[in-house]
Amino acid sequence: MGLILAAVVEAAAVLGNGALLVVVLRTPGLRDALYLVHLCIVDLLAAASIMPLGLLAAPPPGLGRTRLGPAPCRAARFLSAALLPACTLGVAALGLARYRLIVHPLRPGARPPPSLVLTAVWAVAGLMGALSLLGPPPAPPPAPARCSVLAGGLGPFRPLWALLAFALPALLLLGAYGSIFLVARRAALRPPLPARGSRLRSDSLDSRLSILPPLRPRLPGGKAALAPALAVGQFAACWLPYGCACLAPAAQAAAAEAAVTWVAYSAFAAHPFLYGLLQRPVRRALGRLAREALPRPPRACTPRAWHPRALLQHLQGPTEGPALGPSEALKQAPDLAEGESLRRPETT
Repeated sequence: MGLILAAVVEAAAVLGNGALLVVVLRTPGLRDALYLVHLCIVDLLAAASIMPLGLLAAPPPGLGRTRLGPAPCRAARFLSAALLPACTLGVAALGLARYRLIVHPLRPGARPPPSLVLTAVWAVAGLMGALSLLGPPPAPPPAPARCSVLAGGLGPFRPLWALLAFALPALLLLGAYGSIFLVARRAALRPPLPARGSRLRSDSLDSRLSILPPLRPRLPGGKAALAPALAVGQFAACWLPYGCACLAPAAQAAAAEAAVTWVAYSAFAAHPFLYGLLQRPVRRALGRLAREALPRPPRACTPRAWHPRALLQHLQGPTEGPALGPSEALKQAPDLAEGESLRRPETT
């Protein structure tokens, strides 16, 4: 059952990120498009490298039965130590970019260029990957291979890796989306301005009751607060168990490694739906591309084209008089029959 669920997560990550990458690349003018492209590329790299290793490798690192040798073990350790911080820091960079676009839309000078931000992200990811190569060597086959971060692959650098890969992105996301939530809440609770030319309210009982707030419950920040809540909740649900396992002893972390690792890998499949489909421009672009890709149905012929009189007139060519429709032709048919009956005695 675990292998089937892991295969479903792998397929969802590949298909979702591939579709979102195509939509973003074919839709010019999207905000934070470079951060979305970076996140899709990181997720696809993870879905093509560490997730298949997790499916094929023997436990504790994976769910399969293939034991990794020294070189594949070091490669798996390096990829997991580098791609996971690249993903979490990329999500934090995307959240900060949206915070600047929403909270400070008129201050473009305060936004650092995305290339500089993503260079810093990959510098930290490369540093974490290099530190993983300095950890203890892979153990012989009877012992655990230590091919992952949780199984002791980073050695004494595990707390530093947990701090840079999980604690720092979590704080950045919480600050960015918390500010977005507060702005959305203030905008939702602000009373609407009276329209120009509107008459003043009377001081009657009906007017006092009409200005009372509605009794139905609603989200405190409106619809704009839904996306920050989902982003922070998804990050905490997927990455918090993995970050806590990094700080636990290696023996206890290795016991829960498969479950915790695949809960973290499910973030790769959730990113296209959370950061792509929740955006209205992305949904519109996806619908436009789907309509262009699907074949158009053939045009249906009008009923008049199959009418016998219309078909006969089309075969005989244009007539001298005005063209008659089916209804007019049917109305004229009795008159023609009567005229023929009147002229028949003359011809005899």
